[in-house]
Amino acid sequence: MQTYNDIHQQFASFFKSESLKPLAYLVSKKLSEGHICIDLKDKDIQESELPPYYLDFEQAIKSLPNNKLVTQNPQAKQPFVLHQNRLYLQRYFNYESKILDRIKAFVASENETEENRVSELLEIKDFISSLFLNKPNVTNWQLVATLSSYINNFSIITGGPGTGKTTTVANILAILFHLNPDLKVGLAAPTGKASARMAESLKNAKLNVSESIKQKFQEIQPSTLHRLLGYIPDSPYFKHSAANTLNYDVIIVDESSMIDVALFSKLLDAVDRKTRIILLGDKNQLASVEAGSLFGDLCMAQPELNIFNTERQMFINSFITDASSQIRTEPQQSQHPLFQHIVELQFSHRFNSEEGIGKFSNAIISNNVQELNNFIKLNDDERVLIDTEFKPSVFEEFILGYEAYIKEIDIYEALKKFNQLRVLCAIREGEHGLYMTNKKIEQYLAKKNLLTLDKEFYENRPIIMNKNNYELGLFNGDIGIVRTDKNGVLKAHFEPSDGEERIFLPGLLAGAETVFAMTIHKSQGSEFEKVLIVLPESEGINILTRELLYTGVTRAKNKVVLQATTNSILDAANAQVKRASGISNRFLN
Repeated sequence: MQTYNDIHQQFASFFKSESLKPLAYLVSKKLSEGHICIDLKDKDIQESELPPYYLDFEQAIKSLPNNKLVTQNPQAKQPFVLHQNRLYLQRYFNYESKILDRIKAFVASENETEENRVSELLEIKDFISSLFLNKPNVTNWQLVATLSSYINNFSIITGGPGTGKTTTVANILAILFHLNPDLKVGLAAPTGKASARMAESLKNAKLNVSESIKQKFQEIQPSTLHRLLGYIPDSPYFKHSAANTLNYDVIIVDESSMIDVALFSKLLDAVDRKTRIILLGDKNQLASVEAGSLFGDLCMAQPELNIFNTERQMFINSFITDASSQIRTEPQQSQHPLFQHIVELQFSHRFNSEEGIGKFSNAIISNNVQELNNFIKLNDDERVLIDTEFKPSVFEEFILGYEAYIKEIDIYEALKKFNQLRVLCAIREGEHGLYMTNKKIEQYLAKKNLLTLDKEFYENRPIIMNKNNYELGLFNGDIGIVRTDKNGVLKAHFEPSDGEERIFLPGLLAGAETVFAMTIHKSQGSEFEKVLIVLPESEGINILTRELLYTGVTRAKNKVVLQATTNSILDAANAQVKRASGISNRFLN
């Protein structure tokens, strides 16, 4: 029998059952691609995905219910679980089950508090009104999300860049602090950079509130999710769990689309059911690098968002004096646990949906081929430049912008200037991959006498951390610049954290990489004034999706330069991330 030395084959060969091996192979393979399970009714699962020595795929599926290593009883402890025509590894079925159970527990606990919370909001109606500026004929979904998140214990707020997710959270916290000055707030995100950016935005929020409440915002301490939960080195477990829940009144998690199923499960497990938890994110962005697309799955579990029952809609509308701005959708009734728990913010304060980045990103996520072709062929929008010929002049003009940080004497101003632009790559290897692109940038800047590439940690080398280092207080995604200090010693300078400088000898920074260019995945949670996106022409083309391209494009606040072939752009917009999970179906069964 022909064999293949790949990890999925090795996993499958661990099981003696010949009928189980092809499905064990597929479960392992799909898990590595981000799927939680395999949907046995999915027509895309073909025998062609299996090595040729695995035969009789259909018979393997038929024999599953009788296999001793497969259980249909969720309480059993077999390696595989067969549930609703989906095959899981036991561990991932348990992760998914725990997420469902915890969400249902949060929602059930609201029956004990909803009436009191509604009364509390009505008592401070004037204070709430002072937080919002309402426009005629436009429903203020930030207000809707704020009121709903106060009433609910479990809330999801989704929306694209500039729709006001952070502003909404600031308003929620202002109300909570107004009613409870001793409120304990946990603020976290998957990466240190994302959590710090969220905290900074909250601290700078312009709110019509008292000085005492403003001071409360200044005291909020951001954290990575791992740090929030109490990371235990070399262990899959955390200090906080169902047996030792987090001691907060409200927990806010930003960039939730980046959270994988395992971490999602452990986070919800560590939150008491009477604690408010608010998840923020963009449902159209890339899913987590690891298995699962939980945030997107939860947002898609409800057929329609921003729909409420009659009582909740009337309550929300009572805070909106202008009838033209009230919620006008037909009230509905639903038994779905997530009904009235997800609000999508729909108006972008950053992008105009009729032009520029807003129009282009909408065309990508909706796969509007006509609009995309207009952008590609006309190329007449000053905020979106598409170069299908990969002209060196376009590339060089963009990266010459890095001159600003190199010539800036003050290191912290240099960090700010460096973070105004970035080159984003879809892949790591190949001509248009991360490594080659960083090398091209280094060589061009050296040719312009802006860099001297005489050592690994050369003067003005920008670096990014690729893993958390809790001892140093550095986190995955943190960016620094290498410079010689006044004593002639090369050191890496990162943005201060909580007022403390973060300056280290480069030798301590294991795993740091050059970051003139970074992957689109790594850019999630970041914003730049300008981005240059480089897509592969052919190599790695199968990884291009609308979510990937949308995420890259929406990292820019003012200008996007896209170097890609027409086919790459259209193929990316036509391909959608679809990760198998049972979340949607299992909510109702």
